[in-house]
Amino acid sequence: MAQVTVTIDGKAYRMACEEGQEDHLTELATRFDQYVNHLKSQFGEIGDLRLTVMAGIMVMDELSEVNRKLKNLNEEADGLRQGRAATLSDQQKNEDALASALSEVTSQIHEIAAKLSGKAAPAPH
Repeated sequence: MAQVTVTIDGKAYRMACEEGQEDHLTELATRFDQYVNHLKSQFGEIGDLRLTVMAGIMVMDELSEVNRKLKNLNEEADGLRQGRAATLSDQQKNEDALASALSEVTSQIHEIAAKLSGKAAPAPH
């Protein structure tokens, strides 16, 4: 396990993390420290524990909002996938109907051509 020292509210904390995750952990601690400093600037010295709890609640509120947006995006994507599937199905039905109509028209043209030439019409394909 790797170890990294992060600073939150001017205090150093030694933390363990997976190898290669040191920069990520440092970035997370820096972002959390920004929450703590923001609260400290708004409320002053209200105690380390209270600042930490308030910052944690702010982070959880932000996470909750991101999760809500992600859920909405997933629902929208599902709707788009269903709409795409329905459109593809309709397109296939239209192509089948067009092919059938073209086949019928081709048969009729062959019959007309055969009548005009005085020959029997060839068997339809």
